[in-house]
Amino acid sequence: MDLGGAYYNTKHQVEALETLRRKLPNSTAPAPPPANRPIPGRARRLGTDQVRELIAGYKDGETVYQLGVRFGIERRTVSEILHRHNVPMRRRGLSPEQVDDAIHLYGLGWSLARVGQHLRVDPTTVLTKLRQRGSPTRDAHGRPRA
Repeated sequence: MDLGGAYYNTKHQVEALETLRRKLPNSTAPAPPPANRPIPGRARRLGTDQVRELIAGYKDGETVYQLGVRFGIERRTVSEILHRHNVPMRRRGLSPEQVDDAIHLYGLGWSLARVGQHLRVDPTTVLTKLRQRGSPTRDAHGRPRA
């Protein structure tokens, strides 16, 4: 009865262990310095004057993205501050008149990207509004979608 079997010839296993050992750092070498990672900090808080300046900037036409960059905070934080101070948010998307315009331009053969650029909205917004109105759309090659 053979109890050892595959374990009698250990050359392959020894070679694999030697390869692994070579990949390990030298035990006599000093430890590498710790990774230079930023320490998580507290959320940046804006002072009263900065909040007033942020609100004024939004009312003057700056976007939440622009204000986020300007004050070093997330755009969601900008929105939260504006909501907290009951600042009416600008309407996003397309008005019914703009949707009519989009349908007309798209019907003339304009691409969704061109219509979106003209109306200063994302092309997906244009496509969504066209579909909501039941307007037929085209594929990327100009063929009607099924």
